Amino acid sequence: MSKPTSICVFCGSRPGKLPIYMDLATRMGRCLAENDIRLVYGGGGVGLMGAAARACDEAGGQVLGIIPKFLCGREAALDAGQLEIVDTLHARKARMAECSDAFVVLPGGLGTLEEVIEILSWINLKEYQHKVVLLDEDGYWDRFFELISHTIDHGFTDEIVLEQAMRAHSPEQALLKLGILGA
Repeated sequence: MSKPTSICVFCGSRPGKLPIYMDLATRMGRCLAENDIRLVYGGGGVGLMGAAARACDEAGGQVLGIIPKFLCGREAALDAGQLEIVDTLHARKARMAECSDAFVVLPGGLGTLEEVIEILSWINLKEYQHKVVLLDEDGYWDRFFELISHTIDHGFTDEIVLEQAMRAHSPEQALLKLGILGA
């Protein structure tokens, strides 16, 4: 796999209860810009999504937001970089995957869970061979990995998913695992 030049970031459209989540999103956006990696994200200007996109844009990075029409008001479509408006959530995810070489997943809720599960399913079915890094600094994804291991233990998921769903504790570590930063 060649070095990614465009990374999709899945994350919450809310800020979460802890300030570290907004800080993490801001640092991720800035880190992408500093490494000349385009940020592809859900197009909203709120929560972690907005923080990552604003930080990337303000640091001089490229930003591609993809948002369905019905969320333009609710998620306050961000006027930073390029914005594509699509018809449905399914079209959003497909377009985000199409425009990305890898995925970084920050804390988030049901939408974020649904996005990462779908991408991991596509990887498991060999539809995509992109890498996925779940990024947290506080153990946010511990139970997610426990659930994935549970599905593997019971024979419903291939172990390869754990090689492609990696874990990082800083934006720099995420880019290292994706082969963007040297060891």
